[in-house]
Amino acid sequence: MIILPFTFPSRERRTVRDSKIQWLNFDVIIQPLNYKTMETTIETSRDLSLLETIEHDPDVTQATLATQLGVAVGTVNWHLKRLIAKGYVKVKHAERRKLHYMITAEGLALRARLTVDYVEQQFNLYRRVRQKVKEYLEKLHKDGFDRVRLIGEGDVADICRLTCLEQGIAIVDEPNIPTLEVHGLKVLLTSVEAA
Repeated sequence: MIILPFTFPSRERRTVRDSKIQWLNFDVIIQPLNYKTMETTIETSRDLSLLETIEHDPDVTQATLATQLGVAVGTVNWHLKRLIAKGYVKVKHAERRKLHYMITAEGLALRARLTVDYVEQQFNLYRRVRQKVKEYLEKLHKDGFDRVRLIGEGDVADICRLTCLEQGIAIVDEPNIPTLEVHGLKVLLTSVEAA
């Protein structure tokens, strides 16, 4: 965290005729984003996808891998070179321009670790979403509601449906009742007053 002193003239106190300017002093706190963690998550996700695909099809091309991952061929090439340098993948020339990839024992161990990490992350997401929805539903139950409307699709919405079922809250498509709104990984409760 970085704290920088910052000073600027106050607009409220300054007038055209006033030669004195009131200056406001305060500190600006700059918190760095954890790009390292974000990059690591993306890299491990790509590594896992690459290792799984290579395991199923050792003759897969970099162009096919790039299409599956939704990245450029150069990105796939960089990931593969990194995996080869670390000893997770070996490469052999099958034909003149064709490569054959093989996962080493270390590569299989890495894939297993990455798979376990992925499963743990998904369970943690499930637990966090479920706990948040449970808190919302307890609040609704205390306010006398036994029905809720659900807006959104996907895995997070499915977690909401299961939690509602478990808590005895019916999901209906009616206006003027509290609504659970799913936005990506976020779940928001919109009360009747706010609607």
